[in-house]
Amino acid sequence: MDKKKILIIAHGHPDVHKGGAEIAAYQLFNEYETLGHDVTFLARSEEAPHGGAAFSVRNKANELLFHTRQDDDFLFSNIRTRYIWSELRDLLKRLQPEVVHFHHFFLMGVETLLEVRKTLPEAKIVFTLHEYLAICHANGLMLKPHSQKLCAKSSPRNCHNCFPEKSPADFFMREMYIKRAFSVVDRFVSPSEFLKQRYVDWGIDSSLIEVIENGIPLLSQHADMSIDETASSPKVRLAYFGQINCFKGLDVLLDALVLMDKEARQNFVLNIHGANLEYQPADFQEKVSSALKRLKGTVFLHGPYENRELPELLADADWMVVPSIWWENSPIVIQEAFRSKVPVIASNIGGMAEKVKHNVNGLTFSVGKPLSLLETFRSILANPELHKTCKAGITPPISISESAQLNLALYNQQ
Repeated sequence: MDKKKILIIAHGHPDVHKGGAEIAAYQLFNEYETLGHDVTFLARSEEAPHGGAAFSVRNKANELLFHTRQDDDFLFSNIRTRYIWSELRDLLKRLQPEVVHFHHFFLMGVETLLEVRKTLPEAKIVFTLHEYLAICHANGLMLKPHSQKLCAKSSPRNCHNCFPEKSPADFFMREMYIKRAFSVVDRFVSPSEFLKQRYVDWGIDSSLIEVIENGIPLLSQHADMSIDETASSPKVRLAYFGQINCFKGLDVLLDALVLMDKEARQNFVLNIHGANLEYQPADFQEKVSSALKRLKGTVFLHGPYENRELPELLADADWMVVPSIWWENSPIVIQEAFRSKVPVIASNIGGMAEKVKHNVNGLTFSVGKPLSLLETFRSILANPELHKTCKAGITPPISISESAQLNLALYNQQ
């Protein structure tokens, strides 16, 4: 196997920012290092640098933090030109990677793509798409900000309707500015077919986008804590993992349990593993807090968790619930559930529906509809064999080793 010099760029280090994209980028970095490649991980950081330096070392010499930020959140532009046109350029010249694999431009400036191409004209530039930020100004969610209705396709006119303070011309120029930066990318990677199609509809040539799922590490033998059916709990154990915000659908899940009659509800327990409720809008906080009070004894809020804790936490779950109200892309938490042989109950849209097949490896319900989710819970009670059927239908998710090999093969393509 040819050893490669690879630079992986992410918008955060998972030691600090525990988002799916950050974790995916870092796991790929670790796998390349294990395979013996000359790999460097560069993560944007909002931490104050020592002495005003643009870069610092995080854990070891080949893990670097890039101390910068974008100044224009509309264009994703970094007007602090010294950080990109000087410091980043000098770093690229020193490292001389053959491949620069971006996992984001967010918070660094979309101009970083242009600088890589200018400084390293022979390098292969690969970009893994993780959501819809380039397409959608509404935090990349493709949700209409006021109605929270799903948006099927962006356009300057549609985007102006969501953000009337920006003209259609502003949105047209935004699209052109981002596409100019994207034009230097040799190949894009999409973790789901759904996300790929969104970017094809936006204007990226389909032949330039390869679908490669984000791989996850295999469980070690001693960490395999899959559920023993013969020793199952008398209650149906539901689990929610991830950020607690307005778009992840926790309120939909709680509403479904509130609507359930008390006798049926006694058959369920829900464990919530997540954080950041205190940073959400006041009305959302109040809605969740009120539901938690009404569901005392059924629902338990455990706070944040570390990724390494997931296998043990999932050992106490019969079903993982992923009730997001936006399209999602390729939720890594679903792969982690399947790795532990835990079936998933998910909203029936986007990357969630692509992974979770109804009555095969999990169940789906109508997005944003508590009554639909309630009917799903009722079907679980009415059919005790449903869990066993869906668990048997789970196939192992792609491993980080398999994903790394697919990415490496892409690097070698002309």
